[in-house]
Amino acid sequence: MATPLDRRGSAPAPTHDADARLQNELAGLKGEYERLRDAKVRAEQDLSHLQNQLAELEAKAVAEYGTADPGELTRLLEEKRAANARLVAEYREHVAGVRRELEAVERDFGGNG
Repeated sequence: MATPLDRRGSAPAPTHDADARLQNELAGLKGEYERLRDAKVRAEQDLSHLQNQLAELEAKAVAEYGTADPGELTRLLEEKRAANARLVAEYREHVAGVRRELEAVERDFGGNG
């Protein structure tokens, strides 16, 4: 099949379709670039916010616990949990002692009354 000739007698260049495809691709790439740039700006803002929040929390941890080191804070937390468990056990024993004393008093008065 022969290629049709243009008015000048030569074959038309297939550049119009190629140019249109490139133009469409360029428009798509520009749109994608804008979306990516916006996402980058948001990510940078989020990072800045989180860095500020981390600095505030670290300062608070140092003020309250003397350190902001996660390992040290974990150790302190475990110490507090162990101390709380001891205190609960001591209180449980104290309550049991009060209960025993009350039962003894009730027996003593119950037997004499």
